[in-house]
Amino acid sequence: MSVYVMHFNEVDRTNLPEVGGKGANLGEMVKAGFPVPPGFCITTSAYCDFIAASNEINKFFDLLDQLKLGQPGEISKLGKLIRDHLLTIPISQTIKFSILDAWKIVGEEKAYAVRSSATAEDLPTASFAGQQETYLNVKGMDQLLQAVRKCWSSLFTDRAIIYRIKNGFDHRSVYLSIVVQQMIFPEVSGLMFTVDPVTGHRNTISIDASFGLGEALVSGIVSADSYQVRENQIVKKQIAEKKKAVYPVTEGGTVTRELAPELQKKQVLSDDKILELAQLGQRIEKHYCSEQDIEWCLAGNRFYILQSRPITTLYPIPKGYNDKLHVFLSIAHLQMMTDAMKPMGISVFWEIFPFEKDSVPFPDSVIVEAGGRLFYDVTPLLYSKALRRYFIWRIAIVDELMRGALEKIVSSEIFQQEAKANKDTTRQVFKLFKPILPLYLKGIPIIVNNLFFLDPSGIIERATVPPEKIIDKHRHCIMQASGVERIKSVQESMGKLLQELIGSMMYVPLPFIVLPIARRLTRLWLDENLDVDTLNKSLPGNVTVEMGLMIGDLADTARKYPEVVDYLEKSEDSTFYHDTFYQGLSKVKGGDIFGTELDRFMELYGMRCPGEIDISNVRWWEAPTLLVPSIINHIKINAPGEHRKRFRQGRKEAQEVVQKLMESISNASAGRLKSRLMFRLLSIYRNSTGLREFPKYVIVRFFDIYRQAILIEARALHKRGVLEKEEDVFYLYLDELVALLENHFSEDLTRLIDSRKKACEQYQKMTPPRVMTSEGEFITGVRSDVEAPKGALIGTPVSAGVAEGYVKVILRPEAVKLNKGDILVAPFTDPGWTPLFYSVEALVVEIGGMMTHGSVIAREYGIPAVVGIENATKILKDGQYVRVDGTRGFVQILK
Repeated sequence: MSVYVMHFNEVDRTNLPEVGGKGANLGEMVKAGFPVPPGFCITTSAYCDFIAASNEINKFFDLLDQLKLGQPGEISKLGKLIRDHLLTIPISQTIKFSILDAWKIVGEEKAYAVRSSATAEDLPTASFAGQQETYLNVKGMDQLLQAVRKCWSSLFTDRAIIYRIKNGFDHRSVYLSIVVQQMIFPEVSGLMFTVDPVTGHRNTISIDASFGLGEALVSGIVSADSYQVRENQIVKKQIAEKKKAVYPVTEGGTVTRELAPELQKKQVLSDDKILELAQLGQRIEKHYCSEQDIEWCLAGNRFYILQSRPITTLYPIPKGYNDKLHVFLSIAHLQMMTDAMKPMGISVFWEIFPFEKDSVPFPDSVIVEAGGRLFYDVTPLLYSKALRRYFIWRIAIVDELMRGALEKIVSSEIFQQEAKANKDTTRQVFKLFKPILPLYLKGIPIIVNNLFFLDPSGIIERATVPPEKIIDKHRHCIMQASGVERIKSVQESMGKLLQELIGSMMYVPLPFIVLPIARRLTRLWLDENLDVDTLNKSLPGNVTVEMGLMIGDLADTARKYPEVVDYLEKSEDSTFYHDTFYQGLSKVKGGDIFGTELDRFMELYGMRCPGEIDISNVRWWEAPTLLVPSIINHIKINAPGEHRKRFRQGRKEAQEVVQKLMESISNASAGRLKSRLMFRLLSIYRNSTGLREFPKYVIVRFFDIYRQAILIEARALHKRGVLEKEEDVFYLYLDELVALLENHFSEDLTRLIDSRKKACEQYQKMTPPRVMTSEGEFITGVRSDVEAPKGALIGTPVSAGVAEGYVKVILRPEAVKLNKGDILVAPFTDPGWTPLFYSVEALVVEIGGMMTHGSVIAREYGIPAVVGIENATKILKDGQYVRVDGTRGFVQILK
């Protein structure tokens, strides 16, 4: 026989299937001795038997399964139909008597709070907070049964349906229990988080408090005092003006009333009570071994806990090598790809960067993983004043907000104390860079020779030719092996990668050396500023720009053959993989000609894709349809040959700037000598700046080799039935793949991969911080030195000019349709986004700095760009008309 009611003292966390998350937590706290008002849970069995009495519920579930997030009208209509239907179903006598018997035991003269408790609620990965209904001050049998029926039907409110769709929960698999809890009529109520919910600081207790019932605070009706406690000390106290409060009424229900004037500005909790409540919160957190969101109230000088749930939105903390304060920088932001990475992608980074790692997946603490992203532990660099100043200055080139965050950290009192205690950081820093220091020393002659002796016009060839032989050598070594030896060859190649590429990497610093000299000499000799913006146009040797030009060429070829364009447009919304795409292409007129050009493009750039630093991401050559939207956008927005014409025009403008400068310097004293020096500086600058993109291009080509090798072995494992899908291999670390191939893998592989898939899905929903500490605190930098109109979004100006147009928010570049005049607003850009740049008026990006990918390409294309505007993709909406000022660094929303 089904159990329809369980009292709190009969319940703990193991009873979640019967009483839902809220009920399980309340029972758990009662058993642990926390002050919880008495009550009982109406189990999920009662809900299941209740809806089973409906002849229509299965039809309704079938209709729910067909709903999608973009259908608010349909969701609202169907939700109301289900709720209205459930309110007509009678509660069986067995369920009714079970509820009333429990009610009489707790006290039929009492008032109750009746709350929904779903089985997918208050979980470590999904809170479901506020998705179902709560009814307060419920009195008497009739009100109780009506509240129960309404709670059951509230499983189908619009917001509950949307939440389940968004988080991938099956509507049939989420059951509802109901918590019936004796009402406490408090003087004060509120919320408590055992972390700072804004910054994520783990050692901070945050308390909101208001007069009356806490429901007013939860629903946002009233303002509340805000207190923060850290290490048993009140560190923040913000007294709000509290005009209203919610109180119970005699006949049941609640009412909102104006507070007396003397209470409106009164501190709600005394200091002693703040500290007492904070200690209670710490005890609850310790019991659950996780941070908690707690509803509490104060009645008769005693605190009661009404609810406690895990906080599901906290970003995990990277692990430091000791218990001191550590500072972590997001590699995701530095690499312009903030999506969560799969374990294989993470282990590739650990293999490549030789920071004295132990064994994957437990590397040393210099590069650490948290939330599917990698972080640098830069703490030793910040202890030394000299190193700190230099490091923060260099970081600003990549991301201005990172610099602001680091400056905020190093100026804090706690960090200053840590720095004093760790004055001798030379040994730590030397240890940090010891593995790569010889590589850079080896590259110094390259810099010297190119600065002083070698012809600048040969820089590009000297930088780009040697890696071709290195790539061929590694490809041959990896592909001629098989089985576990192939993967070990991959690991060996990764370990040597930086050493092999140091020659090409040492061309990257050249423009940073010569540009400041050229700028200073121009001011000294001519008393004017060097026109760097024009000098940056149409730089030679930039593989990413050349890739963009080739996409323009593909578009021009396709537009000659209407059947090819029609085929591309039809394939745009599909994921045709290589063979399928080319088979279809060969059947249309002009398809063979276009296919030949596409093959050439794929040979040079097919290993690229959005998010290319994650080896698990599908490459263009594998799924050509990922590239199709860029080709179609180019056809629609740009005239034939326009991209090449613009490139030639940019090159001409840059040459004219150089020529004009040479003429001006030649007329000065010792002009011939000065002009020769300036010409060499500018020649080095023009021929080396485009090479900034080249080392990453080569690394991505290696990634493609590694990916192919790993997939070959994954295919064999799939055929043997070891892996359910070939792509599942990316949920393993490299060392685990080696163990699997050697038959030394001891874990349950299916369960491990399933758990990692769920973790990756959860991580993908999280927003990684630019900078965070080992206390979990997100540190956010700000820009206050930009002159901008009131209300404008402030960022970093990285490509000069002003443009106006319509916002197009793009989160994924492979499925976007642009119109002429669009302003591209994106979370980040990497080379996989470059094909879109020719088709937009301006660029706005959430992360980046002066020398990150999007900034460099925007300058070359001559489009205004502003980066480093946090949450730009959320604040700006499609279709808004905006002005992007890439000279001063702001985005203004226009009417």
